Amino acid sequence: MNQTEHFELKVPGGKLLVVDLDIDADSTVTAAKVSGDFFLEPEEAYEALAPALVGITTATSTEDIQSRLDAALARIDSPVALHGFDTHHLAVTVKRALSGGTDFTDHSWEILRPGVLPTPVNVALDEVLLNEVAEGKRGPTLRFWEWEDRAVVFGSYQSYANELDQEGVDKHGIIPVRRISGGGAMFMEGGNCVTYSLYAPDSLVAGYSYEASYEYLDQWVLAALSKLGVNAWYVPINDITSDGGKIGGAAQKRRKGAVLHHTTMSYDIDADKMMEVLRIGKVKVSSKGLASAKKRVDPLRRQTGVPREEIIDTMAREFATRYGAVDAELSDDSLAAARRLVDTKFLNEEWTKRIP
Repeated sequence: MNQTEHFELKVPGGKLLVVDLDIDADSTVTAAKVSGDFFLEPEEAYEALAPALVGITTATSTEDIQSRLDAALARIDSPVALHGFDTHHLAVTVKRALSGGTDFTDHSWEILRPGVLPTPVNVALDEVLLNEVAEGKRGPTLRFWEWEDRAVVFGSYQSYANELDQEGVDKHGIIPVRRISGGGAMFMEGGNCVTYSLYAPDSLVAGYSYEASYEYLDQWVLAALSKLGVNAWYVPINDITSDGGKIGGAAQKRRKGAVLHHTTMSYDIDADKMMEVLRIGKVKVSSKGLASAKKRVDPLRRQTGVPREEIIDTMAREFATRYGAVDAELSDDSLAAARRLVDTKFLNEEWTKRIP
């Protein structure tokens, strides 16, 4: 049975790309149309794009699609100029169409700001809400964290002993919490970070490479920071940085049918306390040095000069304006499920020290 797939991609800082594909029963593209508000010269270059896509399949990689487009343009006799996009952007758009990808605006989003919760409950909510989206019990959701305790939230695959200094943990009353996503350890005191979690259908990242999905899911964050006067960008795979230094980092966890993407950005870090609680690995020490490791993070308080709440409000407004999100309340059932997980998993030594 033949099908038609359509996808639109707005290139960051560039133009709109629109792709329409006819796909036959063998999952092969039989016809293609490329359109948008981009510019390119000569006319023969545009005429070469769509035919280059005929014959690819739903299994064709983004890299192979780009290679076909590059080869088609290389056969043009005169110099080719693309403005507002490049062949990689077009290849990603095509792959997103082939994969049944969706955009933020294809979904009805909710924003949750449930107030202050213990850090272990915040971590447990990530698993609960991710599973609710995967099971079709919840729509796409953005949640902002609030907490008042002191904790280290560290990656699912990190060694407890390698990442945390037990003496510092005991001295400062730190709660160690292992999360379900990978990535590094985050020192989190109440009010010292801005943390949020996205829970979405996996169609939102379909057709993106793992690396590219990070920047895509945080485009709205970079726009919000820009409105606060911060020139921020992504450093692959998962760091957000600025002219002054690193702001924060993101991590993901994927279940069949859903993706969790969460990010922590420093607002007002106590670097000395952080250094007492977190161990700096040998590789980082050798490449950065202890002094520079303390300076790598450049908090948003210094960069913006505004209260933390204003940063979160700006981010929430940006997300709602871009994607039509509405405010919602966290259900009692979801919160109760998270509290049960805290008892059975996230404050359980077996999970916390599963990698000693």
